[in-house]
Amino acid sequence: MGIRNFLKREKKESFEGSGLVLCTDVKRAIRAERVLKDAGYAVRLVAPPIELRKGCDLAVEIYLVEQLGIERLLKEKNVDYFKVAPLKIETSELLEIVKTIDFGRYLMVRAGNMKLSFDKESGIIVNISGGGCPDIPYLHVELIGKKITEAKKPRNIGFTLCALMLGRALDESIVIWKGF
Repeated sequence: MGIRNFLKREKKESFEGSGLVLCTDVKRAIRAERVLKDAGYAVRLVAPPIELRKGCDLAVEIYLVEQLGIERLLKEKNVDYFKVAPLKIETSELLEIVKTIDFGRYLMVRAGNMKLSFDKESGIIVNISGGGCPDIPYLHVELIGKKITEAKKPRNIGFTLCALMLGRALDESIVIWKGF
């Protein structure tokens, strides 16, 4: 390959998954990467920022929207890790936001980009909206029309960040509804 061909090479696409699986040692990080790749997740080994390191100079970069499924798989495969961390401050702040809007008979609880609305009298879930993750239609079918205290937990049946946030909205809804 001559210098001209070298200079014409296409640059590799950067991977900006916006989340890291943090492990305590290199062996665990490598095992986590292998387990996730074998399951079809797009991941890569990276050096985590210094402030996130806990004795390990490797982490597994993931698409944060797949966090729930990734955590479930790592648990099933007995892969030790100590934290999944967002890479962007705005992302971590978004994950902590829970707001409510009262529409009279109905209350909407918003967690991140996911919204869950329920009837304040009966506790029945009447609507789910937001997000853009592929498991939202399934979660919608599983939750609509169910009483919030009897509905399946989205974090147990979903695989994405949307399911995680919907789970937070459901948990908050239960606390609020029990107070009515």
